Amino acid sequence: MNRTKPSTLDGDLQNVFGNPVTELYEAAVGPDASPALVRALELRSFLAVTEEQVARVRDRVHADMDPDRDTGEVSADTLRFDAQWLETALDARDAYRAALSELLDNMPAPGQRARPVRTAQPRATATPPPAAAPQPQRAGAARGRRP
Repeated sequence: MNRTKPSTLDGDLQNVFGNPVTELYEAAVGPDASPALVRALELRSFLAVTEEQVARVRDRVHADMDPDRDTGEVSADTLRFDAQWLETALDARDAYRAALSELLDNMPAPGQRARPVRTAQPRATATPPPAAAPQPQRAGAARGRRP
């Protein structure tokens, strides 16, 4: 997990879990680590990497477009590739931010236990009527008429 790179949601993690991110990573490897904490830190690590990628591409595009740069060095193909790379990195960043935000929003307040999740499963509330038993045939009983 990427512990050293900051992410834009580090403050939210600290608010929800009550400790700085570095301490949260230490707690996540312990035997009593909550699955929610481990998942949140995994998402946070992915977010930090994608935010770093966004910054790298942004900085590369800015360097390529520097007003002091020789215009003969500017390549439309390179800028087109960087635009695609940036779009992909931004999509990934947005997805990780949304997933981590949703996880943090659905966390119970500190000190509260998580509520069990109830699933809407239909339950049988009435007993079915007893099956109709076949009527025993009487010996010598007349059968119905045939047409």
